Amino acid sequence: MNDFIVIILRTVVLYAIILVIFRLMGKREIGELSVLDLVIFIMIGEMAVIAIEQHKDPIMHTIVPMAVLLIIQVGMAYFSLRSRKFRSLIDGRSSVIIERGKINEKEMKRHRYNFDDLLMQLRLKDINNIADVEFAILETSGQLSVFKKENKKKAGSVTIPLIIDGKIQQDGLKESNKSEQWLRRELGTRGHKDIENISFCSFQDGKFFVDYIDEGKRPH
Repeated sequence: MNDFIVIILRTVVLYAIILVIFRLMGKREIGELSVLDLVIFIMIGEMAVIAIEQHKDPIMHTIVPMAVLLIIQVGMAYFSLRSRKFRSLIDGRSSVIIERGKINEKEMKRHRYNFDDLLMQLRLKDINNIADVEFAILETSGQLSVFKKENKKKAGSVTIPLIIDGKIQQDGLKESNKSEQWLRRELGTRGHKDIENISFCSFQDGKFFVDYIDEGKRPH
């Protein structure tokens, strides 16, 4: 019975301590957490769990490391505000995924960011057609900042990938009620014969959007 009382008391104390620590770290939205924030939060959470499970160990063995992590976090935040280079080293830098309507496959691969992720985040921004995007920037928080092309109206349909990384997407063709023969014929008449060189292709609102893996391989 005494063990249960100790566990309950330690849980309440650690809960209060964690609340104080998070308040001292500053208010941040979940989507704005940096890698350092996540590491600190995970470590503090793990320490709390271990302290509750191993309730016979002195609670100061947990409080002291938590305080150290708090000092590290506050110190890192201070230096990040003072130095842009230090901030870039800790948080990384934002990456341009779409620039002037051209998809940057190298940046996508570097961040292990696929086309499903891109289309999902565009839909969250109420953008249904990838052809409407002038710039898309992947922020350090993982969120996508999108700038639409001028004089673009919202489309009623949704972007369905027909080709991704040089491979025809049969599911996309089926959803679009199109055949592979139709796709090859329509792309061929537009000068897009080398499908394996196409990074992304969709057909929406009667128009094709075609983006090449290598800009140098785009037909003239």
